[in-house]
Amino acid sequence: MTTQGQGLQYAVDIVFAIDVTGSMSPILDQVKANALRFYDDVQRNLTEKGKNVDHLRVRVVAFRDLVHDGEGALAESPFFALPGEQDSFSAFVNGLVPEGGGDAPESGLEALALAINSDWTGAGDRRRQVIVLWTDQPAQPLGAGAVPAGLSGRVPADFSALTDMWENEQGAMGAGSKRLILFAPDGSGWSDISSVWENVVHHPSKAGEGLSDVDYGTIIDSIGNSV
Repeated sequence: MTTQGQGLQYAVDIVFAIDVTGSMSPILDQVKANALRFYDDVQRNLTEKGKNVDHLRVRVVAFRDLVHDGEGALAESPFFALPGEQDSFSAFVNGLVPEGGGDAPESGLEALALAINSDWTGAGDRRRQVIVLWTDQPAQPLGAGAVPAGLSGRVPADFSALTDMWENEQGAMGAGSKRLILFAPDGSGWSDISSVWENVVHHPSKAGEGLSDVDYGTIIDSIGNSV
């Protein structure tokens, strides 16, 4: 966002934590189809709301189920600066394959921890850090599956520790700049977060239906409202 007359530079980082199990194919296809125009769509939505972002970056944390999929359950991208690196962002998203996961639940809390521990920007005079997570399944309890060795130091042992990570005013995310947008069913993990954590917007979805009731425009509008 830019404040008229003050010359302040606003930087926004967005992390998508995406359930990439089989049932999520429809919403993932929408995101793939729109990845190259994501920057323009976000900026247009912000302009309609009287906002402007000077620096925008986006990255992805994809997840399945550590119990069922092992090391294939989590994948991360670096941050992509948009619009300059939108081709690389699109290539990463297009490489995501909706498969695996076994039965519900999925390892969304581990993915959320990785998102919280992102390498957030220090650029700009004002910053906003936004995590957008979408899944159609409840969350597997932390510790249910073995976290890959390279990621274990970034994933807490239990939900209480994850809550502390989110609420820590001296943590990776700024106390006043962080936002979490959940497209997730009411149920284990997600209802706990939406009822306890601050700066969270929860759009309840129907479990097991692949977010069929959520479209790409709703995601863009939710991001615009969070900035």
